[in-house]
This record gives sequence, structure tokens and C-alpha cells, in this order.
Amino acid sequence: MSNPTNSRATGFFPDPAWLALWSEDVLEPDLPIVDAHHHLWERWGHRYLLPELLADTGSGHHVTATVFVECVSQYRTDGPTELWPVGETEFADGVAATSERVDGPTRACAGIVAFADLSRGERVREVLEAHVVAGGGRLRGIRHIAAWDASDEIPPSYPSPPSGLLLDPAFRAGFAQLAPLGLSFDAWIYHPQLAELSDLARAFPAVTIVLDHAGGPLGVGPYRARHAEVFAEWKRGIRDLAQYPNIVVKLGGLGMRIGMFDFHSGATPPSSTDLARAWRPYVETCIDAFGPDRCMFESNFPVDGVTCSYPVLWNAFKRLAAGSSAPEKAALFEGTARRIYRLE
Repeated sequence: MSNPTNSRATGFFPDPAWLALWSEDVLEPDLPIVDAHHHLWERWGHRYLLPELLADTGSGHHVTATVFVECVSQYRTDGPTELWPVGETEFADGVAATSERVDGPTRACAGIVAFADLSRGERVREVLEAHVVAGGGRLRGIRHIAAWDASDEIPPSYPSPPSGLLLDPAFRAGFAQLAPLGLSFDAWIYHPQLAELSDLARAFPAVTIVLDHAGGPLGVGPYRARHAEVFAEWKRGIRDLAQYPNIVVKLGGLGMRIGMFDFHSGATPPSSTDLARAWRPYVETCIDAFGPDRCMFESNFPVDGVTCSYPVLWNAFKRLAAGSSAPEKAALFEGTARRIYRLE
């Protein structure tokens, strides 16, 4: 990274020099982990590709496999525009094949979650089928980001979704194409939209829906001074979602700068104890509502790297799960992700 200070200011890229100011011994180094959510990219002077991912997964925790989630990397640049995202699946599949030839415990991109514009309705079927072919047997689901908020202070998400996307008839016509192909859906939304996801889950009980980043509790802009109110609203939404058996939740994403915590602004990075203390109400609410068999930990790296290093992140998760039984811990760290993403 050519200018770590400026990169930190953007709120998007980790600052290696700052992260190096805090380190700690890895807890439970033999506990198997599937990292259920990470990205790969090279953009704006920041690189996070297979070597960087394997450096993280090899930093002390026993990461057996990872799930790649779409992030607008390596799109095609010619042909029909609706098929451009298939280039990202081709890229992730190539990374997975390379990873299998690397001597080590981690199988990177063992599962792939791609992007397809579901608002194309039934016409998206050919795009989904192209992703299946490009995935080489690794494609597991689709993510079409719906995160939207009326405030201009909330950063827009790609591909700039409109308000109420999950309720849109055209989107739902495209969503209906997932189940016939055996594909799940990753949902990235903000906490005020949780009721919309409940409606979607109720309408499509045959589709497994994976709620990303603990449901996106916002803590910036108009939500900055309303943490208690936001938590109560978010908690109601999480409990409502839990009644739908086709929904599972990823425990992570709480290190993003749009969230409730500002560890990224400290003089030094937080410890895993600091993180576990702050994140506990959110993680425990999800586990209490969904149960360990419907929860999975995720790194959301490199995005959450603005808050802490990879080893510290997983130490925090292990502290949060310290009171769990062995079967519960196995589900949270590996079993749920393997089952939902059908990882061999």
C-alpha cells in the first residue's frame, strides 16, 4: 500500500503499519475454521489476492476453507454487459484451483458467491447458468446487494440499489430463478431493511438466505447518536427473521466503519478482548435467536481489516464463543458454513 495514512482515511483499506502496533498469541490454534466471507481485489493501490489471503489464513488460526463473496473483481470487459460479472466467478474459480496446488491447510474460494442482476427478472436465468459453468462446481450462491438508506451520509453500495429492492416484482422474478439451480442468496442490507428481508424469506421458503454482517446495524450519519435505539430496532428485526428457517446469519462485519464502533480511529488497534466486549450483545443476540446451527463466523476481510488484524479478529470470535459447548463451537466456526455452502 503506497500511502497507508490516506488509505485509512478513506475507511476502506487496512493500514498495515497501524495494525502492527498490536499483536497477541492465537487462541485455540487447532480449532477448525471456515472463513465464510471474504473478498479478493486489486484496486486503488490496494492488493488483497491469494498471497495476502493465505498470509492471513496462515497467521496462526486453523482455517480449512474460505468462501469468496462478490466484490466487483475481474469483470469481463466485452460481450453482453449482463454477463460481465461472470468474469469474477472465472477469476475466483482460478484462485481456488491455484490454492489447491499450494501446500497448506486452507482451500481458498472453496465456495463462490457471485453477483447477478436479479432485477432483470426471468432474463437473469442465462446469467445464472453462465455463473454455474464458470464456477467449475464451486458456485454456491448469488449476492445482489440491497443495502440502501435515505441519508446521504450513509455510503452508497454497489450497484446503487434503489429503495425497496427486495420487494420489487422484477427482482423477485429474478430471485425465483435461484431455487431451480440450487443457489442460495447472500443478503447485504442495513438494519432498517430487516423487515423487507422477512417478507422475502416468507415469499421464498425454498431459497436459503444468508444474512451478511449480522444484519448491518448502522452507527454513522443520522444513527451516530442513537446507538441504544438502533440496537433495540436491530434486535427486534433479528428476532423476527429467526422465525424463518430458511435464513441463516453471518456473525461479522462489525469492524466496518459504517457500524456502531470506532476502534479504527484509535491510536492503536483494539485487542481481541476489547472487540469481544463491544461485539458481544450483537453476536449473542444472533446466536440466541438463530442457534449455532444457523450462525457462522466470517472475517469480511480485507474490509474489516480497518479495525483489527486477521489473528485478532478470530481471537475475538473465540472469546465470544468461549462459553459454548464443543458441538456449538464446531457449528459456529466451521459446521454451519460447510453445510450451507455445501463445502466438501
